[in-house]
Amino acid sequence: MRFRGFFLAVAAVAALGMTPAGAETIKVGAILTMSGPDASLGEMADRAMHLYMKMHDKDLGANKVEVTIRDDGGPNPDSARRAAQELITRDQVNFLTGFLWTPNANAVAPLITEAKIPTVIMHTGTSATVRLSPYFVRVAFTLWQSSYVLGQWAAKNGIHKVYTAVMDFAPGHDAEAAFTKGFTEAGGQIIGSVRVPLKNVDFVPYFQRIMEAKPDAMFLMTPTGTIPAAALKAYSELGMSGAGVRLIGPGDFTIDDQIAKMTDLPAGVVTMFHYSAAATRPANKAFVAMWQKEFGADAVPTDLAVEAWDGMDAIYTAIKAQNGKIDPDKTMALLKNWKNDNSPRGPVKINPVTRDVVQNEYLRKLEKVDGHYANVEFETIPMVEDPWPKFNPAPAN
Repeated sequence: MRFRGFFLAVAAVAALGMTPAGAETIKVGAILTMSGPDASLGEMADRAMHLYMKMHDKDLGANKVEVTIRDDGGPNPDSARRAAQELITRDQVNFLTGFLWTPNANAVAPLITEAKIPTVIMHTGTSATVRLSPYFVRVAFTLWQSSYVLGQWAAKNGIHKVYTAVMDFAPGHDAEAAFTKGFTEAGGQIIGSVRVPLKNVDFVPYFQRIMEAKPDAMFLMTPTGTIPAAALKAYSELGMSGAGVRLIGPGDFTIDDQIAKMTDLPAGVVTMFHYSAAATRPANKAFVAMWQKEFGADAVPTDLAVEAWDGMDAIYTAIKAQNGKIDPDKTMALLKNWKNDNSPRGPVKINPVTRDVVQNEYLRKLEKVDGHYANVEFETIPMVEDPWPKFNPAPAN
């Protein structure tokens, strides 16, 4: 009878989803955009996080991870701050993650520093953000990584005069500065620059002015979401390609799941980015196959999916190393030395000094593959560090 009672108790624990005695429940809070015009971004990250958990929960033994998602509604620092406060004080999370927007990540920095909450940035690309708290690490990207090396490449590949057009927010400013630095260092000339208001939907007046300046190329940076389609439409309708103005930029305006749905895109667009769903690396082909098995044959993972996947890998690595007993400073030491040699994007790691991501950057050309547009990689710049700290040294302690 004692044994029967024991097995009934075990069954009850399992039925209730309780953690067995001696095991740990690790709480992860994710701040994502789950409502509003950019809700698809939050859904992409959410899918990737839970797919990773489904595939890797067994790696934690008896320990388990519990994810609580809070919706920031888009680029809204006050909303992000409230969400972080709730997750820290009420939910008592061990980790924070997510962060699709620079102002939102920046807003929570004082809170995570005070509470000593290890925080894995999955998407925000402004270089300075990681300096705002010693409890930030970034597995995503920076605009300096892609834009600086693109500037160098452009100047060495027949592009001599460029007009830059970026959205008027911190990542756009980073992209503009980085491309300008790389391009002019390599001998190129910037003949004009424009910053487009973030809420602008009509690119035609800006692009018309650029076309009249007759540059060899326009460097474009927009955020992901709903804006890139308007920019690409304006470029095509004005006939800029036929007028000899090439379109180049970081990969934010040719995001994989969006271009796969489009039917008329300009040919020959070249972008620099850290991921393409069309990449033929074995790890990526396996990832895309797994994604489509889970979410449907037409589902396309984006860079955000891979960033969220790798973000969970970093968190799980820290959990496994501590057997679920999370110490904030030990966790940060582990996160600062995280690496994944088999990510869908290629090898990726964290620089332990800057706490920022180091990864391959890929030159991609917009082409049709099997009837759908895709970003086809044609050159690799291996293991690029964020160049921004080189030009903006951290102040001495």
